[in-house]
Amino acid sequence: MTEFTTRTTSPFRYDIVGSFLRPQELKDARAKFAKGEISQADLTAVEDKAIIDLIKQEEAAGLKAVTDGEFRRSYWHLDFFWGLHGVKHVNLKHGYFFHDEETRNDSAQLEGKISGENHPFVEHFKFTKAHTAEGTQVKQTIPAPAQFLEEFLRPENQANAKEFYPNQEELDHDVAAAYHQVIEDLYDAGCRTLQLDDCTWGISVNAFANLKKKDPNADVSQLEALQKRFLKVNNEAIANLPADLTINTHVCRGNYHSTWAAAGGYGPVADNLFAKENVTAFYLEYDSERAGGFEPLTKVPDDKYVVLGLVTSKSGELEDRESIIKRIHEAAKYHPLDHLCLSPQCGFASTEEGNILTEDQQWAKIKFIKSIAEEIWG
Repeated sequence: MTEFTTRTTSPFRYDIVGSFLRPQELKDARAKFAKGEISQADLTAVEDKAIIDLIKQEEAAGLKAVTDGEFRRSYWHLDFFWGLHGVKHVNLKHGYFFHDEETRNDSAQLEGKISGENHPFVEHFKFTKAHTAEGTQVKQTIPAPAQFLEEFLRPENQANAKEFYPNQEELDHDVAAAYHQVIEDLYDAGCRTLQLDDCTWGISVNAFANLKKKDPNADVSQLEALQKRFLKVNNEAIANLPADLTINTHVCRGNYHSTWAAAGGYGPVADNLFAKENVTAFYLEYDSERAGGFEPLTKVPDDKYVVLGLVTSKSGELEDRESIIKRIHEAAKYHPLDHLCLSPQCGFASTEEGNILTEDQQWAKIKFIKSIAEEIWG
């Protein structure tokens, strides 16, 4: 029988990405707060209770690393951006365009130079850690620095960025520095597991696929240059941090109300993302043919981990068990089985709307993942 390494730090053999379906009480409280019917203190009290209840459920499910479910956020990414100095909340003409629908139209723009002092997520982390059992890790999820830059590639936001940062290199440097400050503050608060959520690579493979579809000989140099820019800002933000801080990344193709935004295999980004991003593990969407095959995993260094997102969070229906097991072993042809783990392909509620499944189905997915992981890795 093969002996596998026991995981004592993230990623764990059975894992989650981060967000959970918001309880109805929390949704109602957020709606009342938006209408001015309750105070911030009232909303915070509801959030606190919901997060404590969630942590207990996560621990009961056997998760080794828990999150606050992103219950204090409306979006997986924008709330973090709004917490940085020099960034403001705006509404644009349109939201993000997904395959089947358009999101709400919130966005972020600049109102000054960017910095990361006193980010509200640090206090959010402290609360979660204070209510988590000893021996259980708290995973803090934040959008990747590249994702922040991506927001300012939206046509409506480009002029705003240039108003404050006519020099692109200065913008990239300040974004990396602001992130570094937040991460250091999270570490000082006790954070030892950080996850950078990053859709930029999914957007990139989608752009590659669209270009090549139109013309197999299309010039992709601009896309490759953007990849290198995103890689540089991500690595700069996480450079020179304490050795006992585990930093992982999650790569997605969009996860909103059970729909998606991008498609394409990992091949076009593997040389930059897999080979050169300085993280411990890659949480990868692999729940549909949109993610392509496992061949690009050969670019992941053998000492790094790949968390296979083979179980979808977009539907409550459980996958066929043997098919998932077969796919894990297929992935092991390209990356060592001892350096593979299993999770949903994304969170259950990347925005407060949540995906189209029930809370019972959500927890059944996690139980399913745990049972498969225990069968394979012990």
